[in-house]
Amino acid sequence: MEYVRKPEWLRNKIYSEDSYGDVSRLIREKRLNTICTSGRCPNQSECWSRGTATLMILGEICTRACKFCNTITGRPNPPDPGEPQRVADTINQLNLKHAVITSVDRDDLPDYGARFWARTIRAIKQTNPNTTIEVLIPDFNGKTEFIDLIVDEKPNVIAHNLETVRRITPLVRTKAKYDTSLSVLKHIASRGYRAKTGIMLGLGETEEEILQLMDDALAHNCSILTIGQYMQPSKKHIQVVEYIHPDKFKEYKKIGLEKGFKFVESGPFVRSSYHAEKHV
Repeated sequence: MEYVRKPEWLRNKIYSEDSYGDVSRLIREKRLNTICTSGRCPNQSECWSRGTATLMILGEICTRACKFCNTITGRPNPPDPGEPQRVADTINQLNLKHAVITSVDRDDLPDYGARFWARTIRAIKQTNPNTTIEVLIPDFNGKTEFIDLIVDEKPNVIAHNLETVRRITPLVRTKAKYDTSLSVLKHIASRGYRAKTGIMLGLGETEEEILQLMDDALAHNCSILTIGQYMQPSKKHIQVVEYIHPDKFKEYKKIGLEKGFKFVESGPFVRSSYHAEKHV
């Protein structure tokens, strides 16, 4: 495939406020991981300068090897029993009003890490009773009994990403299935929660496929959608097929709201946790 050059308008502002260094130091001191760093998020400097970060639990090694994701893949270490409280303490020290938590996939664990997730949410609530919590969860292989362990801890928003359209899913996601992800969203909504999902553009999807994904998500009672541009994190990852112009992202936001989503965040730099506090 021919390399697609990044357009001039796809340049993000660099932030350098003191809070960026404060967040960076605290995360190192607490021996925590963030999807901001492991995923090479383009919004890291902005979010860290605002004193926010998306913390990633269950270690830094993922059992899956999706072709778009920069997170390390391999055989993970056992979960660190002290991590839930360190996460809670970090949120407290950052004085976060809204905390976003995600994780690597842990297909090596009998419950895929669900009980660890529950302990983490519990610790956050006990240490930060006034902080709202958003969780961006894996699919847990579609096992609703494990999803319910997280739902029962009552986070404020529960997200699970579809990532891309149906046709491209098996090309870029090593184990996750499109219909399994839809079933996860439907189960979240069935428990009375506002279900949220995110997708990336630029992998070769068509507009018709994007609109079908919107219809599929809405049919499974998903009410929040984030749409961003895929950016190749390294040469070993799948190449970008197309850079979508910001005007097209605005058009997709308008269409999504007209179709029935309660919230749509859409733009080249949008990621699932970007401005997540708006969705509570």
